[in-house]
Amino acid sequence: MARRFYGFTREGSWYDKHKGGESGAPESLSRARSEDEWRIALSPERFHVLRKKGTERAFTGEFWNTTAAGTYSCAGCGLDLFHSKDKFDAGCGWPSYTRPIDDNVVFTESDRSLFSKREEALCAGCGGHLGHIFPDGPPPTGDRWCINSASLVFRPAAD
Repeated sequence: MARRFYGFTREGSWYDKHKGGESGAPESLSRARSEDEWRIALSPERFHVLRKKGTERAFTGEFWNTTAAGTYSCAGCGLDLFHSKDKFDAGCGWPSYTRPIDDNVVFTESDRSLFSKREEALCAGCGGHLGHIFPDGPPPTGDRWCINSASLVFRPAAD
């Protein structure tokens, strides 16, 4: 279902499909590591973001202004999440994307922290916190996936 939003039609918007409810964790979600194992496997910053649902400060993350071609994967489990062709400069200080590589690589949960209601984006591979999704992105989806750099690993495209 297409919807008019800020003067353009939103086609295939994740936010429109799932707003108002959780998209649901996949049945195969593996969070097999204990908190101590995650703490050992991840840097302190990545542990804070991925496992404790933290947020890095705006304009401080490694990828907020990266423009190279490639793939962004989960720093917790290595699942490919976003492609550079879907990355755009939202001016918010975090890497922003119009869509994930595939609908099945992320899931959402309602987040009512910070006195607001937002949709939290989580990795379908390990359940790690990635960031949030907002309905104020550019065409064609109208979505802005605002993702913490600390939750990502970048793999440059082969030349």
